[in-house]
Amino acid sequence: MAREGDWCPWFPQYVSLLLLSSSLHFNPSLAYSIPNCIVLFSGYTGDDIRVDCSYQQTTSVPAGLPRGLVWLNVGENRIKRISKHDFRYFSNLTVLHIHQNQIAHIEDSSLVHLVELRELYMQENKLTKLPNNLFHGMLKLSVLDLSRNKILLISPSAFELTSNLRKVKLEVNQLNRIANILPIFQLPHIQEIHIGSNNLSSFESKHLPLNMTSPVIVLNLSSNPLEVFSLTTGFFVDLEEIDLSGCGKDVMRVDIPDPSFLKSITHIRFHNTKVSFEGIGELLESLEFLSYLQLSNMERWINSGLLKTACRALSLRTLDLHLNSLGSVDELPQCCQLTELDLSNNNLIDLSSQSVQTMKRLRRLSLRENVFQKVPAVVSSLSSLEILDLSFNDLVELGCSDFVNLTSLKELYLHSNHIKKLTRCVFPNQNDLKVLRIGSNMLLELGGVFENRFEQLEFIDLTGNIIQDFSKGCFKGLESLRRLDMDQLQIHVEVFEGLRNLQSLSLYLPLEMIRFRGLHELRSLIIYMDLTDGFNGKYAKKYKALMELPSVRNITIICKGFHFNFPLSIPWYYLHKMRHLEHFTAENIYIEDPDVKTFVKARHLKSLAIRKSYLTGMSPEHFQAMSNLEVLDLSINAIKTLDFLVEANLTTLRCLILSGNELTVLNKSVFQSLPALTHLDLSDNPLTCDCSNAGFLQWVLSSEQTQLVKGYRQPCTYPDSEKGTKFLHFDVRSCWVDANFVCFLSTTSIVLFTLLVSFSYHFLSARLVYAYYLLMALLYDMRERKKNEQHHYDAFISYNVKDEEWVHRELLPELEDERGWRLCLHHRDFQPGKPIIENITEAIYSSRKTICVISRHYLESEWCSREIQMASFRLFDEKKDVLILLFMEDLLDHQLSPYYRMRKLVKKSTYLSWPQAGQNTDIFWQNVHRALEKGQP
Repeated sequence: MAREGDWCPWFPQYVSLLLLSSSLHFNPSLAYSIPNCIVLFSGYTGDDIRVDCSYQQTTSVPAGLPRGLVWLNVGENRIKRISKHDFRYFSNLTVLHIHQNQIAHIEDSSLVHLVELRELYMQENKLTKLPNNLFHGMLKLSVLDLSRNKILLISPSAFELTSNLRKVKLEVNQLNRIANILPIFQLPHIQEIHIGSNNLSSFESKHLPLNMTSPVIVLNLSSNPLEVFSLTTGFFVDLEEIDLSGCGKDVMRVDIPDPSFLKSITHIRFHNTKVSFEGIGELLESLEFLSYLQLSNMERWINSGLLKTACRALSLRTLDLHLNSLGSVDELPQCCQLTELDLSNNNLIDLSSQSVQTMKRLRRLSLRENVFQKVPAVVSSLSSLEILDLSFNDLVELGCSDFVNLTSLKELYLHSNHIKKLTRCVFPNQNDLKVLRIGSNMLLELGGVFENRFEQLEFIDLTGNIIQDFSKGCFKGLESLRRLDMDQLQIHVEVFEGLRNLQSLSLYLPLEMIRFRGLHELRSLIIYMDLTDGFNGKYAKKYKALMELPSVRNITIICKGFHFNFPLSIPWYYLHKMRHLEHFTAENIYIEDPDVKTFVKARHLKSLAIRKSYLTGMSPEHFQAMSNLEVLDLSINAIKTLDFLVEANLTTLRCLILSGNELTVLNKSVFQSLPALTHLDLSDNPLTCDCSNAGFLQWVLSSEQTQLVKGYRQPCTYPDSEKGTKFLHFDVRSCWVDANFVCFLSTTSIVLFTLLVSFSYHFLSARLVYAYYLLMALLYDMRERKKNEQHHYDAFISYNVKDEEWVHRELLPELEDERGWRLCLHHRDFQPGKPIIENITEAIYSSRKTICVISRHYLESEWCSREIQMASFRLFDEKKDVLILLFMEDLLDHQLSPYYRMRKLVKKSTYLSWPQAGQNTDIFWQNVHRALEKGQP
C-alpha cells in the first residue's frame, strides 16, 4: 500500500462516453476504480497522473487506464507479450515500469506512440533479441533498463531514432560478442553502458569502429568471463569510471599499450577480479588521474604488495578495501594522500601504529563489521578525520584517549557494539560533532558524557540500550540538538533541560514519567508506551506535560502490549494548547468513544489516524474544528457505521482509510458529503452484496473523482449465494425493479388501454382516420425534403461500448484510414447538450448508410436497440438499402427473437459475419466496401 502522501488519486473526465452507457449497467473502464490498479497522487498537479498496477498477477496491460497518465507501473505481473495497442493512447507517458514479467515478444510499433517517454524499465523478462526499430520514435528516451533478460542479439537499427539515450543497462543477459552491442556504442549521447554478467569472452577496442564519438563516461563490464581486456585505440577519451569486478575466466590478460587511452579514468572497481598481479599493476600505473579504487575480495594481491603500486597514484583519494578478510594492513603507510578509507567487513582486531598514521588528509574512515574490542590507538592521531564508523564490532568500553585528538570529527558511529558505560572524558574535544549513533549497545548510564558542551551536535541515537535512569540535566549542554532517539524506561522530570532547539524526539516511556519542559522548538514527537498492566488513573495529571509543547506539528503515540480502558479524553484534551499541530497518530490505544472535546482546538490538523484501537465510532462534533483535515485513517477498529461523517463538514478531506473495520452497509450520502474525497480504502470490511448497498455501488462505479482502492479485489461476504463474487461485480439492476409494483402497473395499463381503445373506436373513429391521413401527409412532406438534403457522412456506426476496442482497432483503420470513408461515431460526432435520441436520429438521416456492429452486448443495450429501430424505420420508409449488419459472433435464433425487426432483416437482407480467429479478413472488408459503395452518387 502506498504511503499517506501517495493516496490521493485523480482521474480524467469521460462525460461524453458515460452519457451513452446504461444507467444501470456500468462499464468498469469508465469508472474511477480501475481493476487491478491504483491511481496515485503525491502533491502533483491534475495533469500528472500516476498509476500503479504492480503485483496483480495480470497477464496483459490493464484496459481502461486514463490516457493522460505520465507514470505507469505494471511490473511484477505475468504479462507475456506487448501488443501494438497496449500503449497506443499514452503519448504523455514519461516513465514506464514493465519489469519482472514474462515478456518474450513485443509486436512491431508497440512503443511508437510513447513519444514523451524518458525512462523505460523492462528488467527481469524473457526477451531474447531486440529487433529492428523496436524503440522507433522514442526521441526523448534517456534511461533504458533491459537487465536480467535472455538477450542474445541486438539488431543494428534497434536504437534508431533514440538519439537521446544516456544510460543503457543490459546486465545478466546472453550477449557473447562485442559485435552484438555495437548499436549501443553508436548512440551519439550515450554516457553509461552496463553490460555486466553476460558471456563476453573479450573486450577489445579494436573491434569498435574508429569513427565512433560516443561520450561514454561509465562502463560496467563486471562478472564477464573475459580472457582479454584490451584498449589499443583512443575511443574512450571521456571514460571516467570502469567496473571490472568479477571479470576473468582463468586469468584475464590486460593490454593497454598507450596510457593516454585511459587518461580520463578516475574510478575503477575490482572485486574478485581474476587478473595477474602484473596485469592489475600495469592497469593501475596507466591511470594518471585515478581518484577512487575498489579492491574487494582481492586479499591475495593485497598481501602480495599491490597497495604499493596503487598508492603511487598521487591523485588517489578514496580506497575501498572492504570484504577482504584482512588481518592487518601493513602497506597502508604508502597511501598518505587518501581522504577516504574503507576497511569494513574484514577480520581486523587492531591497527598497527604505522598503518594509517601517515594519512594526514584522511576525512572518512570506515572500520565497520570487524572484530575490534577497543578503539585502535592509532585512530587518535588522525586529527583531520571527520567521519568515523566503528559500528558492528565488539567494542566493550571507550577510553578517555580514544578520540582526544579528533577535533574535526563530525560523525561518529558506535552502534551495535557491547559498550556498557560512558565516562565524562570520552568525548573531550569533539566541538564539531554533529551525529552520534550509540544505539544497540549495553549502556546502563550516560555517565555525564553530554555535560560537555557540544556546540554542533544535531542528532543522537540512544535506542536499544538498557539505561535505567537519567540524571537531571544530562542533556543540558546540547543546545544545538535537533533530533533525539531513545527508548529507555525511565526519564527524569528535568531530563530535557537545555534542549531548547530540539525538533524531533522519539522515546519509550511509562505514563507517569512524561515531562517535556523547555522543548519550545519541538516539531515531531513519537512516544512508545507499555500499557500491559492497564491505565492507572493517578497518572492522568501527568498528561499536562503535553501542554508544554506549543510548537509541535507531528505527534505519534503507539501503545505496546494488551491493555484496556485508555482514557482518551484525558491526555488528548490537552492538545488544544498545540495550536500548530498538523499530524496526529495514535495506535493500539483501545478506546471505544473519545471525548468530543478532544480536538476542539485542532484548527490546523491535516491528518488524523486512530488505528488498532477498537474504536466503534465518532461524532460530527469531533471534527468541527478540523477545517483543514485532508487525511483520516480509522483503520483496524470496530466501526460499523459512517453516519457520523455526514454532518462532520470535512470539505477538504481527500483520503479516507477505513480498512479492517466491521462495515457491511454503506450509504452513498456519506461520501457525497465529502466533496474533495479522491481516495477511499474499504478493504477487509465484510461488505454485503445485496440491494442495501446498491446506491453506494452505483455511486462508486459512476464517480469521476473518488477512487475505491483495491475495489475490484473486495469480496462479497453476504449473502452466501454471492460469496466468491467481487463487490464491484455485483449486479444491482434487479434492485431497481419492484415486482408488486410492476404487476400493478401492468394490470392497470392493460385495463386503461382497453377502455381507451373501446372509447376511441366508438366515439372517435372518424377523427382518428382523419388524423392518420394527416400524419402520413406530414411524413411524406418531410421525406421529400430529406431526399434533397446532402448526406454529411458515408455511414453511421452503431455499436456497444464493450465492442469499442474492435471498432478502433479494426474498423476505423480499414474504413477511414485506408479508404477515406467519412464515418459518424457517437463519442466523437454527437453534439454535446442535445438529447441523445435527437443525436441518433440526425446521425442516421445525415448518413448514407448505417453499419450495426452486432454482438451479445449490442442486443442487451437499450440505446443500441433504439438505433437499429430508427435505422429500420428509415429502411422501410425510403425503400433503399441503407442498413449494413456486421455480426461479430454467431447468435442463435432465439437470441434474436426479442428483436423482431432485426430477425426480419436477417431473413430478407444479406449480412456479414466477422471471421473467426486465424481466418483471413480481406474478403470480409471487400464486402463491407462493396456495400458502402452501393448507392453512392
